[in-house]
Amino acid sequence: MTTWQDASQLQLDRLRRAWRGSALPGFLRWWGGELQAFVPVRWRAVFAGGERWYAIERHGDAWRVRRAGEAYAVAEASDGGATEDRAASLARAFADADPSDRRVALVLPPAAVLRRRLVLPLAARDNLRQVVGYDLDRQTPFRAEDIHFGVRELGEGGPEGRFVAELAATPRAGLDPLLDELAALGIQPDRVDVADGNALAGVNLLPPARVPRRVDRRRRLNGVLVAAIVLLAVACMAAWLHNRGVALQAMRDEVEAMRGDAQRVKELRQRLTDSAGASGFLARKKTEAPSILPVLEDLTRRLPDDTWLERFTLNATGQIGFQGQSPQAARLIDALKGASTIGDPSFQGTIQTDPTSGKERFYMQAKAQMPKPEAAGAKTAPAAASTSSRAAAEKPVASPAASGTSNGTKEGARANETR
Repeated sequence: MTTWQDASQLQLDRLRRAWRGSALPGFLRWWGGELQAFVPVRWRAVFAGGERWYAIERHGDAWRVRRAGEAYAVAEASDGGATEDRAASLARAFADADPSDRRVALVLPPAAVLRRRLVLPLAARDNLRQVVGYDLDRQTPFRAEDIHFGVRELGEGGPEGRFVAELAATPRAGLDPLLDELAALGIQPDRVDVADGNALAGVNLLPPARVPRRVDRRRRLNGVLVAAIVLLAVACMAAWLHNRGVALQAMRDEVEAMRGDAQRVKELRQRLTDSAGASGFLARKKTEAPSILPVLEDLTRRLPDDTWLERFTLNATGQIGFQGQSPQAARLIDALKGASTIGDPSFQGTIQTDPTSGKERFYMQAKAQMPKPEAAGAKTAPAAASTSSRAAAEKPVASPAASGTSNGTKEGARANETR
C-alpha cells in the first residue's frame, strides 16, 4: 500500500478501536433489539440484515457448518464424496443468508493454536500487527515465515503506560492445506479463529493476502443514503439561508420605504416648525411694534388747538416723524414732554414761516415707546377724567367763535392726520 493508504488505514483502525471501546455500540444494539420487538414476526425477516456468521470446522474426516454461537451443525460434508456433492451439501447451510451478508469463519481447535498474553507500550496500538510481527521469533518457537498469526487488544487494564494484547499463532503447514481445500469447495473464509466453546475467541489468523474482497451492497446503499441525507441537509440549510436572506432583504426594503416616509414627515414637521416660528416671530414683532392709535391719541391731546399736522409717519422701529404748522413751534417740545407714548422729541431742520398761513412750519422726530400695562392703565384713567372735567368746565364759557375755531383747528388736524 502507498503511504496515504497506510495513513488512512491507521486512522481508520484508531476510529474502530475508539468505537468499540465506547458504550455507544452496546446501547445501539440494545435499542435496536427493543425496537425490533415491536415489529411483527413476519416482518422481522424483511428488516433483518447485517453480517451473519457461520463457523466451519474440521471434525474427523468431515467438514461441519454451524451458525456462530450455536452448538449443532446445519450441514456436513464427508471426504468420501465427490467435490461437487460436498460443495452442494455445504452450500445448503448458507441458503437462508444473503450472499452479501454471509460471513464464514474457519475455526481451529485450541490444540492447533499457540496463544500468548503480551504487555506492550501504548505506542504499539497504532500498528499492533506490525510491532508483534517483528518479535515473533522471541515470542514463539517458530520462525516468522513458518506461521500465520493474529493479535488483538484485550479489554483488561495493564500497567501504567502499557496495554495487554493476545497473540495467536499456528503453523502454515497446518492451515494452508485447510484453506486450499475450502477454496476447492467454493468457500473463502473471512477469518480464521480459535474455538472457545461454542463461541469464537475473536482473534483472526487469516493472512491479509487471503482475505476475500467482498462488495457489501448494504453498506454501499447505506453510504448512498448517508450522502443523500447530507445533501438534503445542506440543501435545507441553503434553502433556509436563502429564505432568511429574502426575508432580510424584504425587511431592508420596508425599512428603506419607512425611512423615506419618515424623512418626508421630518421635512413636513420642519416646515411646520419653521412656519410656526415665522408666525410666532411675526406675532411677536406685531406685539412688540408700537401701535399707532395710542401715539395719535397722545399727540392729539398734547398739541395745542392752533397747531395742525400735515404729515405723520411711524415705522416698524418705532421712529416717529411728523410735519405741520404752529404759531409757536418752539413750545411744542415742552408740550410733548411727559408723554407716555412719545419720547425724545426734537426738531429736524430749521423752523420756517409759511407765507400763506403766517404760521411756523416745522418737522419733528421722536421715539415711540410702549408704556407698561399698569402704568398705561393708571395714566389713562386720570387723563380721561381730567379731559372730561376740563371739557365739562370749558363748555359753558366757550364762545361760539372760539368753539368754532377750535373745532376747525382740530378737524383740520384730524384731516391732515388722516391724509
